[in-house]
Amino acid sequence: MNQWDARYSTEEYVYGTEPNHFFSECLRSLKQGRLLLPGEGEGRNAAWAAQLKWQVDAFDQSTAGQEKAFRLAKDRGVKFSYQIMSVEEFGAKPNTYDAAAIIFLHLPQPLRSKFHRAVAESIKLGGHIIIDAFSQKQIDFNSGGPRDIEQLYSKNSILGDFPDFDFKICREEETILQEGNFHTGKASVLRFFGEKI
Repeated sequence: MNQWDARYSTEEYVYGTEPNHFFSECLRSLKQGRLLLPGEGEGRNAAWAAQLKWQVDAFDQSTAGQEKAFRLAKDRGVKFSYQIMSVEEFGAKPNTYDAAAIIFLHLPQPLRSKFHRAVAESIKLGGHIIIDAFSQKQIDFNSGGPRDIEQLYSKNSILGDFPDFDFKICREEETILQEGNFHTGKASVLRFFGEKI
């Protein structure tokens, strides 16, 4: 059993059932289309986006997460695609998505940059990227995220991975997280919302 199956193998939704706040804020401003959600876990963002009539393609490496995501979809009366797949297995289909959201998906370098480039390639011209991630300053907080600073993000690393995007929002900030048991309390995050140009 991998660490994510172990984490998701509970009755409760460990990150809650409501969407990530920054993701929901940004997505509300966009016209519905096809949405990519990598590392989707228990499905909170996918189910919410599907309720807004987005066509959602989600993936994660956790079968326990997938099962709970489909349960949430049934409870909400929606459907979405959810594949069992690692980020290493993700193959970019160029110009496929109207939007993609990377929400607290932390990866080591150089895998992170390779994956970010693949996601960028999969987004249509004029499409959007939404990123909510822990910054390197999160190492000083106990509200979630990896304890390895190499897996925490810097603003320059994200901007470098998405050179073809015009970022309307690009900021590091302190916030209070209330996303289930594992994202709770004061945190340092990086938030990006950009359009492919």
